[in-house]
Amino acid sequence: MNSEMKTHSTSSVQVCQNCQSEFVISPDELIMYEKVSVELPEICFFCRIKQHLSFWMFGKFRNGVSDLSGENLITVLPEKNRYPIYTLTEWYSDKWDAMDSGVDYDPTQSFFKQLQALQEKIPHPHQNGTKNTGCEWCDDVWNSKNCYLSRSMEECEDLYYSYRNLWVRNSIDVTVCFNCEKCYDSSECHHSYKLFYSKHSRDCINSYFLYDCRNCQNCFMCWNLRGKSYCIENVQYTKEAYQEKLKSLSLGSYASIQSFKKHFEEITQKDVIHRENFNLKVYNSDGNYLLDCKNCHNCNTINESEDTYNCVRGMKHKSDIDANGCWYSELIGNCANCVNAYAQKYSNWSSSRYSEYLDLCIECENCFGCVGLKKKKYCILNKQHTKESFDKLRTRIISDMKKNGKYGKFLPYSMSAGPFNFSTAFLYFPETKKEDILKLGGYWEDISKSHIEGMPTSELPDDIKDVPDIIVTQPLICPETGWRFNINQNELSFYKQNNIPLPRLHFDVRTKNRLKYLTVLKSHPYICYYCSKNIMAYYPPEWKYEKIACEECYKQNIN
Repeated sequence: MNSEMKTHSTSSVQVCQNCQSEFVISPDELIMYEKVSVELPEICFFCRIKQHLSFWMFGKFRNGVSDLSGENLITVLPEKNRYPIYTLTEWYSDKWDAMDSGVDYDPTQSFFKQLQALQEKIPHPHQNGTKNTGCEWCDDVWNSKNCYLSRSMEECEDLYYSYRNLWVRNSIDVTVCFNCEKCYDSSECHHSYKLFYSKHSRDCINSYFLYDCRNCQNCFMCWNLRGKSYCIENVQYTKEAYQEKLKSLSLGSYASIQSFKKHFEEITQKDVIHRENFNLKVYNSDGNYLLDCKNCHNCNTINESEDTYNCVRGMKHKSDIDANGCWYSELIGNCANCVNAYAQKYSNWSSSRYSEYLDLCIECENCFGCVGLKKKKYCILNKQHTKESFDKLRTRIISDMKKNGKYGKFLPYSMSAGPFNFSTAFLYFPETKKEDILKLGGYWEDISKSHIEGMPTSELPDDIKDVPDIIVTQPLICPETGWRFNINQNELSFYKQNNIPLPRLHFDVRTKNRLKYLTVLKSHPYICYYCSKNIMAYYPPEWKYEKIACEECYKQNIN
């Protein structure tokens, strides 16, 4: 154990090996690193997240074929792969065995190079998710039906171009929404029906452009309201006057909607009272988007967790540290995208126990440096050992790695699943430069636009009422990326039924534009709008939000 871990009364100050910034490891973190038995990090919190989430592909949907059977498949994994791709069913079948690729440890070579060589022999499943119907053009989807070009969702139905949703139905372009139906272009909304162009709102019906509203219906361009109906820009109208005003707003016009969006952003900057964070039911915890958490620190978007540090995107953590994209885990450290893991370290996409340096391993125990194994024990580099030979070789490999300064580091960028700019990490760190990732050994994909043909979206009719049904046969070209996309028949019906103009940008661009408001990991100093107390809030200064309140003042004034 690193002797520095023994000193718990003072913080440890480090310099990040990647970005050269200084970062502090607190005394409580030192205790947790010792409890989980992982080495102290040599890169900062943000660089750790960036590396972990680079192993989680956001990807671009494409057609492909299985390298096992030649069966057609749809995947977000890159076309130029370092590894075979099998269909999900084939990957879980007994038609192949990862143990067949096992190798002996070579002390004259880098352990990571040997692990990567093994990794490149082992197939990846073409997508994640089970118990779906009609969700072929999706990824990371579970127990869902008839969804299209969507990712990371569970118990959803008839959902299009959406990301990270639970129990959402008949909606398009929704991000991080829960228990919603017939919604459009909304993010972080809950228990709502027919909610359009809205953010951070709950229990709302038949409304447009809401920000932080609760239990509202038939409202337009409103903020911080509770239990209101027939309001426009927070001004009360009669039902008749509201309906008459709404008819005059040209909501089917793309130009009008863009004008409303600009005005909505101005209101968000100047008039909305912003809470310092979006935490709910937390005790002795800090971070953002925490729900039902106790003693969780420097965490973001986790729930039902306790005694956890430095974790992003997950739930049911217990005594974890530096575990990103992980669910149902305990005593794990420096891991990414792991589910149902216990006492697991330095691993990716694995659900195992008492193991280190695993990738894509399921229900394994006491394994080290393995890829694609299922229900194995005492394996190293996918070769079977007795407990005694396992312990001896594991000790030797760790000793060799420590001599080279590699033990305790997460899997290198060169082992990530694909290009960084098509990974989940790029959603959180969009400012990352290609040259910086290549320098770290990672991958980047430049997409040529020259061969793509279709109609520029600038030529689309402004108003949805003027769009001909034949548009579903016309490929469209995104003006920002040059990527081609289409309007689906069901999608067009949704737009016409709800008087929504056709989108002009590729669906992935639209998703990323919504996500930039939900993926802020760094807090910034502000002064409470009401009591002038110094607070830390998750709003970058360039957003120009003027009214930010501490939790106490927010509760007292917005109710």
